[in-house]
Amino acid sequence: MTIDATNVSANIAPTVPGNSDASRDVASYLHPYTNHAAHEKTGPHIITGGDGIYVTDDHGNKLIEGLAGLWCASLGFSEKRLVDAATRQLNTLPYYHTFASRSTNPAIDLAEKLLDIVPVPMSKVFFANSGSEATDSAVKMVWYYHNAIGQPEKKKIISRKKGYHGVTVASASMTGLPGNHKLFDLPIDRILHTETPHYWREAQPGEEEEDFATRLAEQLEDLIQAEGPETVGAFIAEPIMGAGGVIVPPRTYFEKIQEVLAKYDILFIADEVICGFGRTGRMFATETFKLNPDMITVAKQLSSAYQPISALFINDKIYQAVKKGSNEVGTFGHGFTYSGHPVAAAVALETLKIYEEDGIIEHVRNVMSPFQKRLKNLNKFDHVGETRGRGLIGAFELVADKCAKTPFDPYGAAGKAVSDACLKEGVILRALGDSVAFCPPLIITESQINDMFDAVEIALGKWEATL
Repeated sequence: MTIDATNVSANIAPTVPGNSDASRDVASYLHPYTNHAAHEKTGPHIITGGDGIYVTDDHGNKLIEGLAGLWCASLGFSEKRLVDAATRQLNTLPYYHTFASRSTNPAIDLAEKLLDIVPVPMSKVFFANSGSEATDSAVKMVWYYHNAIGQPEKKKIISRKKGYHGVTVASASMTGLPGNHKLFDLPIDRILHTETPHYWREAQPGEEEEDFATRLAEQLEDLIQAEGPETVGAFIAEPIMGAGGVIVPPRTYFEKIQEVLAKYDILFIADEVICGFGRTGRMFATETFKLNPDMITVAKQLSSAYQPISALFINDKIYQAVKKGSNEVGTFGHGFTYSGHPVAAAVALETLKIYEEDGIIEHVRNVMSPFQKRLKNLNKFDHVGETRGRGLIGAFELVADKCAKTPFDPYGAAGKAVSDACLKEGVILRALGDSVAFCPPLIITESQINDMFDAVEIALGKWEATL
């Protein structure tokens, strides 16, 4: 089925000439992840306020933020404790760096707390400002580690097609999405990609889920052998793939993947930038999927997005190599001006306190079953080919033919049309190609979950009626 891609605009933000906020935006701001030719015609959708799981736009529309902003506003948009934590720190010490052995109490407290709650043994925490910086730092750590232990050839990093790990040069190279590579001269050398663990879309006819997982592990091993195990340094994976379409791994997938990594002495990096801090019903998805990584990256829900902060956990064998290398060189030559920024660290620490004191993880466990039930119920629509998710994250994939799993033409137009239709019904979701993703704030109630899905069902019904 072909979709007319010219008629899928939400028209939420109409073209507005003159000196309006919208026209000033078009004239001055280069937006990330935006078609700028289209943006010049439609203008921005301007958000002006937030309260709980809701945001308000400049037309006065109150909208359910069904993706928690960008998978990140876990405590919603009006948590006063986080505002107060930032204010207190701004009044005490608004900034200081952590270069050359200097430190601050918020950075120390946060690092200590993170090591206390991480579910696998880790030695140290390195702070950065975004998920991209954390995964980029992990790449450098892989290279540094293997140089320090006398394995300078073991540098290649294997990611996965449709994986998402950020947009810096190295992290965007690990990201397995064409839009992040085209025109950017990416991926860089030494970054490889193996297959996507999407059972519904990628399994062979009649292939059982565990057999599919076995085949993917074998494909990973074939890639390692073809490249030379002595040249492969690390494998990076999201426990649940986010921007690639909310792809949940098939049964036994990570168990079999980790066996391959251990066989060839390859480091495992778990990218928990989206999944970390309660999203899957546990504090870390590393627990949910029984992972044993050498490094873990986190961001987003670490501070409920109230301040930009990310972290990279490293285990002791990596730290020992860092200690050795920094002693030989005279310094560990990596870091950011804002690494461990005291305001961001204070807000992150308060966020972790709220998770514990308000029972946020327990709350997620209470509401994730109703959430997944309503998500699965979207399969009743003629053009919803699959629903998938875990905890409080999920997606539905749109297809032209449900039995044949035939995609719409052009790819992505259906996803945009449906996300636009949901916006008109008062729900902000995100189209990822022809998959539409949910990732609401962790504080969402069962009643609000029903409100969200009621609106999405109305939107899907109206959209299907136009086909």
